[in-house]
Amino acid sequence: MWVWQLALAVGFGIGSAVVLFMDAETYIVALGATHALNPVTAAIGVAIGQTIGKVAMFLAVRYRPGYAARKTRKEPKPVNLDTRWGRFVQRNRDLSKRLLDAMSDSRWGVPVTLLSAFVSVPPLYGVALIGGASRMRTVFFAASVLVGRSARFVLLALGVSMF
Repeated sequence: MWVWQLALAVGFGIGSAVVLFMDAETYIVALGATHALNPVTAAIGVAIGQTIGKVAMFLAVRYRPGYAARKTRKEPKPVNLDTRWGRFVQRNRDLSKRLLDAMSDSRWGVPVTLLSAFVSVPPLYGVALIGGASRMRTVFFAASVLVGRSARFVLLALGVSMF
């Protein structure tokens, strides 16, 4: 019986990793409240599914067509810093560069991903996309997402199932 529960949870986890309106936390809370499935099994399955989905996003960014050819640093188009839109675009570029540098650094890539997977700050969706564009190793990304999501979902499932 637990194999089917795990398979169902993994499937939902994969879907919720890439489709924003499928909320994994709501799924786990509903299962814990109704006791329709074992909440801990479902939490582990959703964590595995979310990891599979986020790694797929990570790899999709990393191996997108034309990515290797684009590594020759082209200078971005200059923006007019006298306008609001120009300042907004420049701040966005600066923030993206800082995040990309942080995810590429071996000291910050795994902690940022763990924090994002456990607390969702910064959102894991964006971290998966930026991580794919960085030099972060896929194994480290997958392991940190699995550990962070497993801890988050198991704690949530245990907390809800106690009532």
